[in-house]
Amino acid sequence: MSKLYRHGDVMIQEVKTIPKEAKKIKGNILVRGEVTGHAHRLDGAYQILETPEFLYVDIAENETKILHEEHDPITLPKGKYKVWVQREYTPEAIRRVID
Repeated sequence: MSKLYRHGDVMIQEVKTIPKEAKKIKGNILVRGEVTGHAHRLDGAYQILETPEFLYVDIAENETKILHEEHDPITLPKGKYKVWVQREYTPEAIRRVID
């Protein structure tokens, strides 16, 4: 079973592989908050990749921290991860959780 991490409304799941079609992107931001503009961002050695559905993070060396102004940092060990924003159900619609 793969490990699952949560950082505010961001979910991060350890995966064995990253899809071959995932494209590398620049920067350190995983998710930017819609209300505050604060961002869940990476600090360390990593590569962010994206597909139309998900972001992925490849941590090739040591560990990487995830930082955010409103949450304590968490540390991800070396590995590959799938990243998405938590969703919530309301009678009107299924929507992204607003941070």
